[in-house]
Amino acid sequence: MDSEYAIIGGGVVGLSVAWGLLLRGRRVIVIDGGDGALSASRGNFGLIWVQGKGLNEPRYARWTQRSAAAWPGFAADLAEAAGRPVWVEQKGGYDIQFSEEGLEATAARYEGLKAALGGDYPFEILDHAALRREEPATGPRVAGAILHRQDGHADPLGLLAALNEAVRRAGGSVLTGRQVAGVTRDGAFRLTCADGTVLEAGRVVLAAGLGAARLGPAFGFRAPVRPQRGQVLITEKLPRLLNRPSVIARQVPEGGIQIGATNEEVGFDDGVTRPGLARLAADAVAAFPALARVQLLRSWGALRVMTPDGLPVYQESAAMPGAFLVTCHSGITLAAAHAQVLPDWLEGTDAAPNLEVFREDRFNLPVA
Repeated sequence: MDSEYAIIGGGVVGLSVAWGLLLRGRRVIVIDGGDGALSASRGNFGLIWVQGKGLNEPRYARWTQRSAAAWPGFAADLAEAAGRPVWVEQKGGYDIQFSEEGLEATAARYEGLKAALGGDYPFEILDHAALRREEPATGPRVAGAILHRQDGHADPLGLLAALNEAVRRAGGSVLTGRQVAGVTRDGAFRLTCADGTVLEAGRVVLAAGLGAARLGPAFGFRAPVRPQRGQVLITEKLPRLLNRPSVIARQVPEGGIQIGATNEEVGFDDGVTRPGLARLAADAVAAFPALARVQLLRSWGALRVMTPDGLPVYQESAAMPGAFLVTCHSGITLAAAHAQVLPDWLEGTDAAPNLEVFREDRFNLPVA
C-alpha cells in the first residue's frame, strides 16, 4: 500500500493531523496500534484548557489559545464530516484554590503571562462568595478560583470516534492492530509492520505518543517522551451540580461527574491505586461537599505523554527529511490546531505557523 502521508499513531493527535491533510486532498494512511496500545486518547480527562499553559513560554500560550478559539468551528465541521455529533462546551473553567495565598500566587503568575501576551488572557479572580454565586455547590474550604473564559471541555471518546469516521469518509485508510517494526528509505519511506504489512509513503508523521520513544531514533529523532499516570474517578449520573469544569471535576452531558486527575511518575504502570483515588476523592469532596454522598461507578488510570518541559514537539527530521515528529500531552485542546493549521506546516505553505520554539533540539539531547 502506498500514500502521500503515513501517520504513525491513531489517537486524537494522529487522526486530527490525518483529517486535516485529507481535507487538503492528500492521500493518507493511519497506522494504529489498536486496543492493546497505550492510548492517552482513550483515558483523557476531556478538558480544552488554556489557563496555566505557557507560563514560562508565551508562544505556547498563544498556540493553545489559537486552538481553543478554533474549537467551535472545528467541532461543527467534524460533526458534519463524520455524520455524528461532537460535543463541546466552552463557557470557561476554574482553577480552584484552597488558600488565599495560593489564589494570589496563581493570579500573579497569570498577570505576568497576560502582560507577555499583550493583554489577551481573559481571566477573573473569584473570591469564595463570587465563586459560590457561579457554583452554589462550592464548599466552605475553597478560598476562590481563577475563572478563565477560554477554557471548556469536550467528549474525548466521542471526538476519537468522530475523527476515525471522518478520516475514513474522506478517503483515508486506518489500519488497526499494526505496529511499525522497521523503517527504510529509498526515495519513499518503507514501513514494515510486525505482522508483515509493508507500507510506502512519501512523508511520515510520527504521532505515536509514548511509542515515539521507540520509533523516533529510526527517523533521526531523540523523541524524549515519558509516561505520567493520571487516575480518574467517575460518579453515577446526577442532576446538574457543576456549571463549569475544573481540573478537579467536570460534569458530562449525561450527568456523571468525572473526578481527576493525579500526576504520578510511575513509569508505564497505568493501574489505579487506593491512595491515588483517595486523594482525588478528598479534593473533590473538599471542593464540592455534595459529592460525599454520591456513588462511584468506576475508575481508571491512563498515561500522559510528557516531554521534559511539558511543551509539544514539532520537528522535521534533519537525517530523514520528510519525516515529522508531532507529540504533545494536550491532544484534546490542540486538536483543532492540529487539523486546521498543522497541515500547512507539514506542507510548507505560506500559511505555515512558526513552530521553531517547539523543536526537540531545545533539549540539547543526542540522538540515541
